[in-house]
Amino acid sequence: MRQRTIIWMLFFLCIPFTPTTVWSQTSNTTQKLNQAPAGWSSFARGGALYQFDTDLDKGGSYSSTRYNIQAGQSYSWDSRTRMSLALSYRYDDYNFSADQTAGPAGQSPWNNINSLGLSTPISKGITSNWSAFFIPSLRSSGETGAEFNDTITGGAFAGATYKFGKKLTLGPGLGIVSQLEESASIFPVLIINWKITDTLSLETGRGQAATLGPGLTLNYKPTQSLRFTLGGRYEKLRFRLDKNGDIPGGVGEESSFPLFGGCTYNLNPKTKISLITGLELGGELKVENSQGEKIREESVDPGVFGGLSFNMRF
Repeated sequence: MRQRTIIWMLFFLCIPFTPTTVWSQTSNTTQKLNQAPAGWSSFARGGALYQFDTDLDKGGSYSSTRYNIQAGQSYSWDSRTRMSLALSYRYDDYNFSADQTAGPAGQSPWNNINSLGLSTPISKGITSNWSAFFIPSLRSSGETGAEFNDTITGGAFAGATYKFGKKLTLGPGLGIVSQLEESASIFPVLIINWKITDTLSLETGRGQAATLGPGLTLNYKPTQSLRFTLGGRYEKLRFRLDKNGDIPGGVGEESSFPLFGGCTYNLNPKTKISLITGLELGGELKVENSQGEKIREESVDPGVFGGLSFNMRF
């Protein structure tokens, strides 16, 4: 479920470093670049999200609390050429039921997951209508006690967009990201920024910093300060397990298809706060040994989540 919704609502922040994260940042870079003035600017964003107790298919249940923070700095040579450096940290606290012996829940396959990320997005206007972007990234994701050198993955996302007048921007993108004990993930995407009316728009990317994976959001903005969002996406997170745990140096995985709705309010031109709630569908938990061989896999019932985030520019 991870690279996942969860918190992303609030964690746009997590721009960091997984396919999903890289994708989130890409949308932001390509859609907002033209509004950036030349010179230096800084940003900070973060949030927290809670996933309520969710049943596991083979018995037991779990809940999770997720926190994320990101900070970075950008330099714009002009309104369409920018380079940024973004650092992030994410903490996922899992609470598995202890009264079941069937399935992963009864054995508490993992507890606390720490994720660190670094990315350097670059965007450039090529012509009056064409823009290109490139986003290399590194990420470390592992349970407390995991060997740090075994938690690192990296990759890049690149693409281009074309502006069809004032209301529609489209473009292809391609990402490749290494996976723990798996082949690299290669994923094509179609970037969309469509202003349907003065108040309604359809976009790909992070939406309101609610989730981590590639997806689609529909936005309704009745005023300059208020925006409502509906969206959905696919998310997956793989992380290294504790080297001294029940499965030393193994790999945990959480995946899901979160659907979410949210509201964002602009406190001022540079500060936003967001509320989000949603439902995670098609969730799965997986545990593998240190060679990537599957040990356990379990389906997860639909789970409800909710959270709060902030986004500031300086």
